[in-house]
Amino acid sequence: MIIEICANSVQSAIYAQQGNAQRIELCCSLELGGISPSAGTILRCRQLLHIHLFVLIRPRAGDFCYSEEEFETMKTTIEFCKQHMIDGIVIGLLNPDRTIDLKRTKELVKLARPMQVTFHRAFDSVKNPLKAVEQLIDIGIDRILTSGQKNTAIEGKELIHQLVLQAKNRISIMPGAGINAQNIETLIETTKATEYHLSAKSLVKSNMTSSSSNLQLNSSPEVSEFDYYETDLEKVRTIVRIVNGK
Repeated sequence: MIIEICANSVQSAIYAQQGNAQRIELCCSLELGGISPSAGTILRCRQLLHIHLFVLIRPRAGDFCYSEEEFETMKTTIEFCKQHMIDGIVIGLLNPDRTIDLKRTKELVKLARPMQVTFHRAFDSVKNPLKAVEQLIDIGIDRILTSGQKNTAIEGKELIHQLVLQAKNRISIMPGAGINAQNIETLIETTKATEYHLSAKSLVKSNMTSSSSNLQLNSSPEVSEFDYYETDLEKVRTIVRIVNGK
C-alpha cells in the first residue's frame, strides 16, 4: 500500500518522509489546486529525500487547456526534472471539449522517460472516464489520480472501484481528494486501490508578533495573511499506521 503525500514545500516533504510516506508529489499553491514548484524547491527536495519524488507539471492555475507557450514551459520543466534525477512527473492536459489532449500528452510521456508519469485530476473533468482510462493506458501513463469525478474521493468511491476493476493492473488508479485518517479504511475496502494521495496538511500559525493591518497580500479570506498550510507529521504517521494495520 503506497501513501503519496502532496507536499507544498521542502519542509512539508521532509515531514512526509519522516512520517514514512513512500512518495511525494511536490507542488506549490495548494489553494489553487497545485502548480509547479520552483527549481530551488525541486533541487532541495532531491538533495534531502530518499523516497520517490514526483513533481507536478502545471504552469498555472485554472483549466487544463494549455497554450503553445505553456506547453513549451511544461516541456522545459520536465527536462529539468529528468536532468536532476526526479523519479516521476504529474501532468494533465485536456482539449476544450473535455477530452484528453492525447497528442501532447503522448509527447510529454515520451519526453519524460525513464521517469514515471501520473495523469492528475484533470481526469475528473473528462466526459467519458472509462474511455479515458483506455486511452491513457495506450499512451503509456503509469497511474491516474482521481476523486471519482466528485469533490472528494469518498464521494466518488464507487466510480474509483469501477476504474480499478477496469484497469486490471494495466495502470494504477490512485484515489485522492479529501482523504484522511477517518475515511481511508473505507476507501481501501471499497475501491481496492493500492495507492492513495493526500496532503495531510494543517494550518500553521505565524510567529510574527505584529503585522500591518493595511496590508493584504493573501486573496483567500479563509486564511490569515501570515498563516500557511504545511504537511502535518503526525497526520502522516497516523495514516501510514492505519494502512499498515498497526
